[in-house]
Amino acid sequence: MIDDRLTRRTLLGAATSAALPRAALAAPAATRALYAGGYNKEGGAGLLPLDYAPAAGAWRAHAAVAAAPDASWGVHHPRLGLHYLVQEGSAGKVAVLRQRGGAWQRLALVDSGGADPCHLALSVDGGALAVANYSSGSVALIALDPRTGLPRAAAQVVAHRGRGPDAERQAAPHAHWVGFSPDRQWLWSVDLGADTIFAHRLDAAGTRLGETRPAYRAVAGSGPRHLAFHPRLPLAYLVAELDNSVTVLRRGADSRFTALARHSTLPAGFAGKSQAGAIAIDPRGRWLYASNRGADSVAVYAIAADGALTPIQHIAGGGRWPRHLRVLDSRLLVANERSGTIDGFSVGRDGRLAPFGAAARAPGVAFIGEV
Repeated sequence: MIDDRLTRRTLLGAATSAALPRAALAAPAATRALYAGGYNKEGGAGLLPLDYAPAAGAWRAHAAVAAAPDASWGVHHPRLGLHYLVQEGSAGKVAVLRQRGGAWQRLALVDSGGADPCHLALSVDGGALAVANYSSGSVALIALDPRTGLPRAAAQVVAHRGRGPDAERQAAPHAHWVGFSPDRQWLWSVDLGADTIFAHRLDAAGTRLGETRPAYRAVAGSGPRHLAFHPRLPLAYLVAELDNSVTVLRRGADSRFTALARHSTLPAGFAGKSQAGAIAIDPRGRWLYASNRGADSVAVYAIAADGALTPIQHIAGGGRWPRHLRVLDSRLLVANERSGTIDGFSVGRDGRLAPFGAAARAPGVAFIGEV
C-alpha cells in the first residue's frame, strides 16, 4: 500500500514562498520543430523530424534520418546547436548530430561504455555528457571539447552494484537515468535493478567521476526509473516503474535525498498489469504528469506551494504504452510507443488534460525531442 499522507511540516520547510502566482498559460508558439526518436524493431526508420502547430494541434512529418537508429533518448546542446542521441543496443553508441536548414548531419559516433544506453544528460557548462547504460548497469561520462561539443576522450565507465527482490527485472543493476547536481559536484544516477539513486562525485573540471555512494534507497522492488526536479524548490520527484509510484524527495546539501511522501500513479481500483514510464513537470512547477504503460494513462497531480502533490486526474493517453511526455507551453505531448503515435493534449488552467488535435504517426516512438 502506498502512503499518500504528506509530511506537511517538512514539505513546508522546503518551500521558499507561501504560494505560487496564478499566472496565465503561455500562448502556443506558431510552429515547433520537434523530432521523434524510437526503435527500428518496432517500425521506426531512424529519427523522424516533425513540425507541430500547437494552436491547431496539427503535424507535418519530414523524411526520417537513418543515421540515428534506435534513438530512444536525446539531449540538445543549446549553445552549439548539437543533438546527442543514444543508439540503444548491445554495443551501445552515442551519436552527435547537427541540424541546419532542415538537413541532419551526423558528426560523431562513439561507444556509450555499455549495453543499451537509455538516457543522457549534458552538464550545465556543456563540458561533459553522462550516459545511463541499462543492460550493463553502468554510467559513463564523456568529456566534450568546449569549442566543438564533440567527444574528446573515451567514456569513463562506473559499474553499479546491487539487486532487488524482483527476480525477473532486478537480478542485476539497470541504470535508467542520469543528471547533474545544481552545484556541479555530483552526477546522480537512478538504478531500476538496485532500487537506488547513486551519487558519483565530479572532479573540479566536471569531466571525471570519483567516489560513488548511495544517495537514496528506494522501496525494495519499486524499480525507480526517472527523476524530475522542481524548478524552484530543493525537491525532486522519483517515478518508479515496478510499483507504479511517485515519491517526493527532499534534496540535501550532501547529495542525498530524503523521502517525504509517496503516491500511486494508477487510478483507484485498477487491477491490471502496468509499468510507470515518464515523468514531467510544467516549467512553473504547478503540475506533474506521470505515464502508465499497460493502464495506458496519464496521471496528473497539482503541485502545492510547498511541493506536495495532490492527484487531480487520470486520463487515457491516446494510444498504447505511453513512454515519454513532453510539455510544450499549454500542450502535453504523449509518445505512445506500441501504437506508434504522438498524441496531443491541451492543458487547462487547473492543469487538467483534454485530448487536442490530431495524432502524429511515429512508429516505435520512445522520445520526443525539441530542435
